[in-house]
Amino acid sequence: MEITFQQFVWMAATLLTGLTAGLCFTWSNAVTPGIGQLDDLSFLRAFQSMNRSILNPVFFIVFLGPTLLHLGNVYLHRNSGNHFWLFVVAAILFIVGVVLVTVLKNVPLNEVLDKANLITLSEGELRQLRQQFETPWNRWHLVRTLSSFLSFGLLVLQLLLPQKLS
Repeated sequence: MEITFQQFVWMAATLLTGLTAGLCFTWSNAVTPGIGQLDDLSFLRAFQSMNRSILNPVFFIVFLGPTLLHLGNVYLHRNSGNHFWLFVVAAILFIVGVVLVTVLKNVPLNEVLDKANLITLSEGELRQLRQQFETPWNRWHLVRTLSSFLSFGLLVLQLLLPQKLS
């Protein structure tokens, strides 16, 4: 079985989008609810530590790779009729709902938390920092989770539809 470049890009986009969706789901389903039960200092320390450790080459490939692959899918499937629009919607969901939300909403919250010297803050300051961070971060992360899942679902849906590959 020979795989075309178009099919390879589609498969890679599906795989990396699925990994991103899984990462987002795991954080929404287990990580943030679990650390949400911690006291303020422990919660903020844990989040600082996770935010720092997730910034690694593998994460950047899984998180940013789909952006290029989605754009490649849109270009490579521009002559696929109605299927083209599924690739466009999948790309928009990922780029806007995952990448832009991360860059414009979650990362600024992460940076505020990263700059905080938690050891020097009073209990009241820790509580206030957590309140400023936790609810908005979780809200925007839910957007990322849903967007990545829907984008992944659209790429998988393509497998079930009759294909017109050029």
